[in-house]
Amino acid sequence: MKVLQLCNKPPYPPVDGGTLAMNSITQGLLRAGCEVKVLTVETDKHPARTELMPDDYRRQTGIETVYIDLGVKVLPAAVAALCGESYHVKRYINDSFAQRLTAILQEQTFDIVHIESIFLTPYVPLIRHHSQAKIILRAHNVEHLIWRRVAQSTRNPFKRSYLKHLSLTLRAYELEHLNDYDGIVCITRADADYFRSNGCRRPITGIPFGVEPCDVYDGNVEPNSLFHIGAMDWIPNQESIAWLLDEVWPVVHREVPQARLYLAGRKMPQRWMNARIDGVTVVGEVENASEFIVSKQINIVPLLSGSGIRVKIIEAMSAGKVVVTTTVGAQGIDYTDGLNLLIADDPDAFARQIKRCLDDPDYCRSVGNAAAQLIREQYNGQKLADELIDFYNKRLEK
Repeated sequence: MKVLQLCNKPPYPPVDGGTLAMNSITQGLLRAGCEVKVLTVETDKHPARTELMPDDYRRQTGIETVYIDLGVKVLPAAVAALCGESYHVKRYINDSFAQRLTAILQEQTFDIVHIESIFLTPYVPLIRHHSQAKIILRAHNVEHLIWRRVAQSTRNPFKRSYLKHLSLTLRAYELEHLNDYDGIVCITRADADYFRSNGCRRPITGIPFGVEPCDVYDGNVEPNSLFHIGAMDWIPNQESIAWLLDEVWPVVHREVPQARLYLAGRKMPQRWMNARIDGVTVVGEVENASEFIVSKQINIVPLLSGSGIRVKIIEAMSAGKVVVTTTVGAQGIDYTDGLNLLIADDPDAFARQIKRCLDDPDYCRSVGNAAAQLIREQYNGQKLADELIDFYNKRLEK
């Protein structure tokens, strides 16, 4: 099977949840014997770091990148607003990307064109014109729900109004085009159900993010250590850290003064890099995320808005870490609260969950071990890649 994977940002190196999810699909398809060609957008926010790509990866994927300037332009944004168009999506329409995509489709024959996120779906008519391949959308989130929740939590009335408008136009685009594809692969079953209930008549399934099974690390873990790691240019992550520092951490630090909180992730806002908060170390981008994760005790994911599945939670659970998160943060994961994941939705409850883990290391360890077992059983990367290929094959039979 030959697959063209279209990515809205470079999938390698996998530095955030989105790139981890895309790279997981690439690697799973390659291990299953598929031929994979990767064409990706690169931007100022997400540049192509080709020097970090192994020779085998470049050779196997034939990865090509096309630069698109996604900087917000006042006039195009205003025109999109007046026309009721989604500016989120419109920014990705680019002549150079269209030309390279056309050339690839003319030079090679594919069975599947796999599109990562709705942002590259404006190219569906072009793909139809130049290829007989089946088009599969990988929906990492219900995108408009993220922006709706962000708008609801924004205090500035003017910003809230604009974000609400963006979410409404994105919703209109997302739902209007549900039936343009030959199939949709959502990252959670809940997202698949949402699309079905909103008019999707095409084959649709939920296949979560998968990881490679690994041994739980029992080495030198810093006691009483909490950590958050995530891309800090993503608004929901900024929102969650502000809530953590303002509402939760003062309670934890007062009751467990020896606790230490580490905040990691690329594009860390300068206000936090410069902050001096008792018990908090702002690390910023780390060179090796896996090593950072295993060196700490408890993963904190206080997400208040978002959709899809939190890849970093899956990654931390696979390493045997206890994860304290919200109902929003845990969505898409087949968890049992108190057994393999700890859920709290208000500051006091969140602080209590953290304190219980710090006070009872045996309990903390048992939750982490149960988390790792859940990931091994239900989120095995190759097993999920095989499910994806089975979905492809059923579309090809039609």
